[in-house]
Amino acid sequence: MSLLAHSAEDPADSRTHLLTNGTAPHYRTAVTESVKRISDRIAGTARPFTGISVDGLTPTVAAVDLDTPLHDATAALDELEDVYLRDAVYFHHPRYLAHLNCPVVIPALVGEAVLSAVNSSLDTWDQSAGGTLIERRLIDWTAGRIGLGERADGIFTSGGSQSNLQAMLLARDEACRRELARDGASDARLTDVLPRLRILTSECSHFSIRKSATLLGMGAEAVIAVPADEHKRMRADALADALARCHADGLIPMAVVATAGTTDFGSIDPLPETADLCARYGAWMHVDAAYGCGLLVSRRRGLLTGIERADSVTVDYHKSFFQPVSSSAILVRDRATLRHVTYHADYLNPRRMAERRIPNQVDKSIQTTRRFDALKLWLTLRVMGAQGVGELFDEVIDRAADAWKLLHDDPRFEVVVEPQLSTLVFRYVPGTGPAQALDPALTDRVNLHAREALFASGDAIVAGTKVDGRHYLKFTLLNPETTLEDIATVLDLIAEHAGTFLAAQQQPALSA
Repeated sequence: MSLLAHSAEDPADSRTHLLTNGTAPHYRTAVTESVKRISDRIAGTARPFTGISVDGLTPTVAAVDLDTPLHDATAALDELEDVYLRDAVYFHHPRYLAHLNCPVVIPALVGEAVLSAVNSSLDTWDQSAGGTLIERRLIDWTAGRIGLGERADGIFTSGGSQSNLQAMLLARDEACRRELARDGASDARLTDVLPRLRILTSECSHFSIRKSATLLGMGAEAVIAVPADEHKRMRADALADALARCHADGLIPMAVVATAGTTDFGSIDPLPETADLCARYGAWMHVDAAYGCGLLVSRRRGLLTGIERADSVTVDYHKSFFQPVSSSAILVRDRATLRHVTYHADYLNPRRMAERRIPNQVDKSIQTTRRFDALKLWLTLRVMGAQGVGELFDEVIDRAADAWKLLHDDPRFEVVVEPQLSTLVFRYVPGTGPAQALDPALTDRVNLHAREALFASGDAIVAGTKVDGRHYLKFTLLNPETTLEDIATVLDLIAEHAGTFLAAQQQPALSA
């Protein structure tokens, strides 16, 4: 019988599965075997994906009888091989080049094991104790790296979308507070103010800004898209014009969102100019640095000059700090603004606890129960140090610069912009004849096919996006193990799949 199986006399005793004093040895055995399985799987992964289709995997998952337990963790792990591990997408592989998914550092995985087992909830002091202080210390550390000042504060979140949502909530309520309190507006009503609020952000910004506006009751139409320049950075002159139009039309620019690392292009908006305009028009300045936050520990820190003037900043440690999902935070310049998400419940965080200066993190969060995700970053910094993390991020940025040169010099491809960070948007350009080269619809079909065929092969994974309505491919480099040779090989694979598609398109014409 497996070491992880229960004895014959107690298969139905559910208490044997609880992690308690008495079951700690069983926990150690179970986790040890699972870690061995995963380490063997990662060490033996030859490609980022098997290429299995939805239709191919669905019957295997559907066949599992969830009402009939296996009573054996080894058997469950065997089953997991079939329904998940064998066909998982492995971000650690050097030819995974698709989305903003990073390989993770081992100290953070140690933290993940600890926080999952202890299972602290970071909403109140009496559920977390030292966990509360660790999270608060890391928020202070990050705010210090940004340069937000002594009144800064923040909270860990599930990811960039949640961080952006909370930032927009704070900006909205601050704008409403100021408008209702200004001289001569004593008779103003909130229902009069809300429809006049506007968010200004680059046309290349993350979709979560529009989604946040919808969730906050403003509607996506409250977001004004500001044109970007040829480098895909928000144009400061266009932002100035948009703010002036808001003022002339009696609208309230509640927030300007600058992006430090757009998802598609890795572009960084002009932060100092944005800060100047926000100060002139009294708008909340939010910087979405979910991707670019790794620059805070990089030799390229200067690219973030101006971020220290923001009212709020989003950071995603689970992108450029190489942390496991989830690990994000929202930072604010003035901790007083967090009062807009503070609610007191007698059973959880009664007001008297704040009066006694007991630190309940739920007072700052739009979540209640929260994982102790901060522990992963804490152990990463204590083992590797900030410089070690920054060196990893700098390495992928260096690789992207080399890859841009490779693409720029390759006549099979055209690349949109030279990257500031580690993303490259490009496409295969059919070149077997002038008609193909001038047919944008064919070029779209070729690139869509090449991406899908590459994914189905499992040999590599790349992302896709649209630029000016046309289909493009995208490399997102976040793995320092990805070499220029890997990138060149993937480009050859893309060209091969594209060529096969073009040959098939020409065959009917030749047959006719």
